[in-house]
Amino acid sequence: MVPPHAAASATDPTDETLGLTFAGPETERPDLPPGREIELAGRGSLFVRDAPGPTPRAGTVVMLHGWTATADLNFYTCYRPLADHYRVVGFDQRGHGLGIRNRKAFRLEDCADDAAAVADALGIDTFIPFGYSMGGTVAQLMWQRHRDRIDGLVLGATAPYFAGRRPERLSFVGLTGLATIARFTPAQARAWITDQVYLQRRNESLGPWAAEQISRHDWRMILEAGKAIGAFSSSDWVADIDVPTSVIITTDDGVVPLRRQVKLWRSIPDADAFRIHGPHDSVVTRADRFVPQLLRAVQSVCDRT
Repeated sequence: MVPPHAAASATDPTDETLGLTFAGPETERPDLPPGREIELAGRGSLFVRDAPGPTPRAGTVVMLHGWTATADLNFYTCYRPLADHYRVVGFDQRGHGLGIRNRKAFRLEDCADDAAAVADALGIDTFIPFGYSMGGTVAQLMWQRHRDRIDGLVLGATAPYFAGRRPERLSFVGLTGLATIARFTPAQARAWITDQVYLQRRNESLGPWAAEQISRHDWRMILEAGKAIGAFSSSDWVADIDVPTSVIITTDDGVVPLRRQVKLWRSIPDADAFRIHGPHDSVVTRADRFVPQLLRAVQSVCDRT
């Protein structure tokens, strides 16, 4: 049985292809923590937001955003409430927003290593990754690849795998083909693909600030990220996760089906679950519900660390 604070729903949302993760705010630029560009040796440069927290001894939460979003789009509702209790670090994943750019194929494993390198650059020894959607895959890989750096995990609107049924697998195959075209065709063709993908995914509710965030993406890398998400599975090792973990489950999620989110929670020993009655982008569209649950989820990890 699912405990009272965990996910429960009478119906299971219909699976949908992973699309634009967040429509973004209709308002002007939100209030954001300070940030700066840093260079990661051998990796590249990226822009990092770093809110110090209430005391130098406050624990650190590293925010890992979802596919086609940016850290700011994904977490602008969360930065300040979390920073009242913890040091909060957020940055854009490879190819997203102001994230690392290079010609290497996108790998989720590299994203996990990037997060560890960001912590090194900021002098952070251990921390709690908060991974949302695609960021949840990166957080799981962080435990696998950098176990000694991880105090615990908070996983939101995510799963142990994303491509299960045949239509989903075919959708990710299509992204693979587009990514290949974007990598090897001339610049004009890559620009055309960027425009097409961007225009098809752009939601009418995007405000100027949100549109600006998304316009910074490297769509070749975004498409390759979609391919990587489709190939990801932690099913063989997720039950080995041995750090305090909280799973935030969005019960009306049309992107990451409820049953997969619940499977993730049930697969991790002694994981706590926290329910949000809302869609995949509840962190933005249901922030009044999501943020209090996020604070409880992080506190649950800290209490067990």
